[in-house]
Amino acid sequence: MLGDYPLKGRRASEIAAHIEQGVSGGQLTPGTALPPLRDLAAELGVNPNTVAAAYRLLRDRGVIETAGRKGSRILPRPALTPRDQIRIPVPPHARDLSTGNPDTALLPDLAQALAVAAEAARTDPVLYGHAAVDPRLLALARASFEADGLPGGPIVVASGSLDTIERTLGARLRPGDAVAVEDPGWGSLLDLLPALGLKPVAVRLDDEGPLPASLAAALAEGVRAVVVTSRAQNPTGAALTARRAEALRAVLAGHPEVLLIEDDHGHGMVDQPYHPLVGAGTRHWAVVRSAAKAYGPDLRISVAVGDEETIGRVAGRLRLGAGWVSLLLQRALAELWQGDAAPVHRVAAVYRARRDALLGELAARGIAAHGESGLNVWVPVPDETSVLAALVQRGWVAAPGARYRIQSPPGLRFTVAGLEPAQARELAEDLAAVLGTGGGGSRLV
Repeated sequence: MLGDYPLKGRRASEIAAHIEQGVSGGQLTPGTALPPLRDLAAELGVNPNTVAAAYRLLRDRGVIETAGRKGSRILPRPALTPRDQIRIPVPPHARDLSTGNPDTALLPDLAQALAVAAEAARTDPVLYGHAAVDPRLLALARASFEADGLPGGPIVVASGSLDTIERTLGARLRPGDAVAVEDPGWGSLLDLLPALGLKPVAVRLDDEGPLPASLAAALAEGVRAVVVTSRAQNPTGAALTARRAEALRAVLAGHPEVLLIEDDHGHGMVDQPYHPLVGAGTRHWAVVRSAAKAYGPDLRISVAVGDEETIGRVAGRLRLGAGWVSLLLQRALAELWQGDAAPVHRVAAVYRARRDALLGELAARGIAAHGESGLNVWVPVPDETSVLAALVQRGWVAAPGARYRIQSPPGLRFTVAGLEPAQARELAEDLAAVLGTGGGGSRLV
């Protein structure tokens, strides 16, 4: 018996399914402790190994976490309730700053690039057995990685940053392994990890990126992988500085077997320089760059470079599943990239001006906020729910910080990609009125 929800089943699959039904239906809430193996086995009249197998299935599906003698608990945010479902209704009069989308006015017209790709498909049709990567895209990606000082290595093309990260984690980790992630961090990644049966370990950050001491603590806990956002960190806008990257490389140097994944999804729409974390002693690594922010979220393509073994495993598994990413899209991306269809200096300057406008207006009113790069500004607040509700009444919809947090203090994410300076002033005035004279919440650290 578990509260008012009696557990049932004779086989491991039945027990696991019944527990998952309880989670999905809300009878078993996040954080609920499950009975010890032997207690539940005695209650159900089954072998303890059967219950152990059921718990293992649930852990691998991201429904529960197991912590040895501390027992098993329903995950705080199971994979079957993704964070992007935490949505605030947008009234007709309100401006929606919760999306995380780029400004469509800054995205290139895809028609010409797709026409070039279509003509290439007519003259050189892609059939089974064709090379998985377009040669022109491969050359552009390799030149980009080399220009930023990354070691040479094989390159793989996948369907966006998250797809690449998922494939890379799957290539080297097993269910139950721990992964160090930024907190606040990318909500989709925080959902992906439990879905893979992996345990997120929070790493605090400031405007310059992850804090070395916090990363060192996560590594001391035995994490098997580290995921870091190089620039345009979602949701805070943090961007690695040269000083911080050097400090983080020193921390990582003591853990050469840990998988390092650098997510540089801001490539192509930020003006901060890229500072790699890959060091001479890094054995397992991947650096990922996506087309989504610079050329459009529907252009589902990413390129990644890494060590031979890791990228080889990713490419091999890709061949066994999807096979390859559409060469039509790869050729279109190569055309956009080579033709400088979205000049980074122009795009980055617009986004910087919009971030700076809001940050300046907030600072003038004593409100702490963050937004070194990218599309978003993060504002710490004392209570997300009340501030969100009050802002909606004033015509603003922000993204709740709960989508992005593990242990870090509350905050709101404002996507400023399309926010004009006059609107920034109005938003700051409304936020100041909601927060009162006390300003926002605590800073990131």
